[in-house]
Amino acid sequence: MQPVFRFAPSPNGFLHAGHAYSALLNAALARQAGGRLLLRIEDIDTIRCRQELVDAVFEDLDWLGLTYEQPVLRQSTQFDRYRAVLSGLADQGLVYPCFCSRKAIRAAAGAEGASDPDGAPLYPGLCRGLSPSQRQEAMAAGAPFCWRLDMERALARCGGAITGWSEWGEGLVPARPEMWGDVILGRKETPTSYHLAVVLDDALQGITDIARGRDLYYATSVHRLLQTLLGLPAPRYRHHPLLRDDAGEKLAKSRHSTPIRTLRAEGISAAALRRRLGFV
Repeated sequence: MQPVFRFAPSPNGFLHAGHAYSALLNAALARQAGGRLLLRIEDIDTIRCRQELVDAVFEDLDWLGLTYEQPVLRQSTQFDRYRAVLSGLADQGLVYPCFCSRKAIRAAAGAEGASDPDGAPLYPGLCRGLSPSQRQEAMAAGAPFCWRLDMERALARCGGAITGWSEWGEGLVPARPEMWGDVILGRKETPTSYHLAVVLDDALQGITDIARGRDLYYATSVHRLLQTLLGLPAPRYRHHPLLRDDAGEKLAKSRHSTPIRTLRAEGISAAALRRRLGFV
């Protein structure tokens, strides 16, 4: 099978050098493997992902000299597909509506409560035991909610069949999705989360190899669980180091790291940036 790689940015801000590194790495790996490179726009956040930012992704990648196959998949066009899968999980009793605010979760977890791998308080299951009538009443009243995966039921459904994932340079890494607790798979307004959308779209596009930032390493456990539950293939993974600034902090949109378009405006050439990132 011909290897298929993808670069999948979220247009909730302008791309920075860390995105350029990931995009160029995927292109280089696809070229070395005689494979294909796809671009996917992960714009499920319809509030922050504006069209001008989507246009900027194309501009930045064109400036870098990146080529990829057409058409480009946009997740915002796939909501019906996500909704159908989420509904199927609900019918199986594998997801449930949660009406808890972040403040309520923090309070219930307490100062000494467990945290997930990202450092957020581990959800204590406050809504897991609500009766069907209580759930229907809250939803009918218009209460905001999200859909959470019942981790215990999901693991039981898989029956120990989660085999971990193949990580470049490490071999087989055991999957430990229980570290994340009852993760969010969708919301009232948006019928998916990153976790659900990414595994569905990787399968839809036939992605065989995923090269992405190290910050998503532990999330791969959740993705392997969902792939197992949904009968989806398991790609090979390569989690690359994150680029950091002079202070040692990772480059991030939330930290207002210098965008590629700013580097371009300052007169830095695409060739110079590629060399700086280790690509000639």
